[in-house]
Amino acid sequence: MGKRNKADSKEIGLDLGIILSKYFFKTEHLHYGYWTKDLEVDPFNLAKAQDNHTNFIVSNIPDGTKTILDVGCGIGKLSQRFISLGYKPECVSPSKLLTKYAREILGGDILIHECKYEDLHTDKRYDLIVFSESYQYVDLVKSFENSLKYLNTGGHILICDFFKTDAKGESALGGGHHLKEFYETAKRYPLKMLKDIDITREAAPNLKLIDDFLTKVGVPVWQALLDYMDKKSPFVSKIIKWKFRKKIDKINKKYFSGTRNAENFAIFKSYRLFLFKKEA
Repeated sequence: MGKRNKADSKEIGLDLGIILSKYFFKTEHLHYGYWTKDLEVDPFNLAKAQDNHTNFIVSNIPDGTKTILDVGCGIGKLSQRFISLGYKPECVSPSKLLTKYAREILGGDILIHECKYEDLHTDKRYDLIVFSESYQYVDLVKSFENSLKYLNTGGHILICDFFKTDAKGESALGGGHHLKEFYETAKRYPLKMLKDIDITREAAPNLKLIDDFLTKVGVPVWQALLDYMDKKSPFVSKIIKWKFRKKIDKINKKYFSGTRNAENFAIFKSYRLFLFKKEA
C-alpha cells in the first residue's frame, strides 16, 4: 500500500483564512492593514486598511523601476496591482495552495517560481525585489545574498514586514527576525539604506481585531468543545486532557490568554518598511 497523504494543517489554515476573508470581510489580501487615524478599527474596514497597506508599498517604489520580483507573493494580489500600474512582475511562491490561487488571479502570463527564495535559480535580473510580509520566512543571510545576485546594477530591495524588538518578557506573538540582527547583517553587504519607516502604530490595530475575535468567538467555541467532550464522554475527555495537557495549555496561553493584542504587538514587534539600493 502506498503512503497516505497527510493533510497539511498550515495549508488548510491558509485555505480557510482566504475563504473567510473573501466572504466575510470582502478582501483577498493576507497581510496586515495600514490603519490611518481616521479609519475605525472594525472588521468591515479591514479591506480598506489592507488597500492602504498596498498603496503604501506602491508609493515607495523607486522611480525607474520596470521589473519586479515579488517574493512570497501570497495569492498574487500585490503583483496584480503591480501589473495594473505597468510594472512587469514575477513571483516566488513556495506554497502549492497559494500558487494555485495566484495563478487564478494573475493568469498564465506571469512567471511564478514555485520554490523557496533560498532555492531560487534564474538567469533573470530585476529592478526591484519586494518582500511584503514574507521576509520573516526567509533566511536572513540568504535574503541579502540572493537579492544582490538577482538585482540589476542600481536595483532596489523593498521590505515591508515586522521584526522582533529587544523588549524583555515573553511574547505570545511569534515570527520576525530580530531587528538588531537585521541591521547588523545588512551592513555587511554593498547596500545603501534609503528608507527605514516605522509603521508599527499603523499595523498594530490588526491585533485588536484578532484579540476581539479570539475573545468573542474563539474562547466560547473552545470552551463549548471542551464542555461537549466532558458531557459526551467524561472518561475519554479526562484521558485526552491529561495526555494532551501540554498542548492544551499552550493553546490556552497562546490564543486565549488575551495577550495577542495591539499593545503587546507594539512592545514586542517593530513593523517597518526598508528600501535598499544596490551599490556598484
